[in-house]
Amino acid sequence: MKKKRLCYISRNYRGVNGSGNKAKTDNEETLRGLQAHNLGLPTTYYNSKILTFFLDLAGILKTICTIRRGDLIVLQYPIKKYFAFICRFAKLRGASTIALIHDLGSMRRKRLGVKQEIDRLMCANYVIASNETMKQWLHTKGYKHPLGSLSLFDYRSHTIHQKQTTLTDCPRVIYAGALAERKNSFLRLMSKQAQNYQLVIYGNKNGLPGLADSKHVKIEGFMASEDFIEHVDGHFGLVWDGADTRTCSGAFGEYLRWNSPHKVSFYLRAGLPIIIWRQAALANVVQEEGIGICIDSLEELNDILPSITAVQYDEMKKQVYRVSEQLRNGHYFTKALQEAINQLTK
Repeated sequence: MKKKRLCYISRNYRGVNGSGNKAKTDNEETLRGLQAHNLGLPTTYYNSKILTFFLDLAGILKTICTIRRGDLIVLQYPIKKYFAFICRFAKLRGASTIALIHDLGSMRRKRLGVKQEIDRLMCANYVIASNETMKQWLHTKGYKHPLGSLSLFDYRSHTIHQKQTTLTDCPRVIYAGALAERKNSFLRLMSKQAQNYQLVIYGNKNGLPGLADSKHVKIEGFMASEDFIEHVDGHFGLVWDGADTRTCSGAFGEYLRWNSPHKVSFYLRAGLPIIIWRQAALANVVQEEGIGICIDSLEELNDILPSITAVQYDEMKKQVYRVSEQLRNGHYFTKALQEAINQLTK
């Protein structure tokens, strides 16, 4: 009996600065390390939309010519236009598909209805949800095939955080990301509320008018991700979205209930314990792994942060470095993928 091939389909990535592309290329690196076979074209990084379309189409055409009976094909969902086609063609050829969910269109962008998205995902033989909360949501909404869970997106790089940080009387809370009115306007309110900590923002302040340096606020501007990981000088990394400091709100804020933000992994790789909304899907992971604190409101930080002892903080940092090393080596995707393979080959 021939050994089943583990396969994937690479594509053209229009740069890897975006968190989605970074996560996908990291997963491809993990797959290559597992000796997976690329059914598509070699990975490319051209910025042209037109070239991207034709390269990805050529990759799909090559894929349908190279699928073998028994193949286990990993697909990084969503795949525009081709997901259901690939799954159905793989089934006709006697192959199985494993879909790893990065994003659900029915949740954040509302471009799909829930039933429409479940029907599409049902084309796959196995789905790896971003986290346990999303896994349960898929099950309750009607996904009937085997389901797994990723937990955290890996963050592969050779960069190691170099800054040795000890807790101070005025901890530095780091927020990094593209600044925009609809996603993180809460920062304007937070900057006025900060008293017992310093809010340090990495991003282009022109995206969020009204932000300015003050005694408790410092705006650093954009920093390249590898430089951030190696050199950022802070105590906590903040995961929060929306317009309100009392709860996460709006489309982006509500989506934290279901998704696994790549930003969590980014902060952990930079040696930063996490501050996250208690109702976020990853709050349980943060709590169980001991890698940060969960809060209901940003208004709590003025009381919570001074109450954290040096011993408690050092233990958080110890756990952060443990998880960071796992993220660096592709641990979470490898584990979820092995569980999928076991289910499909037993």
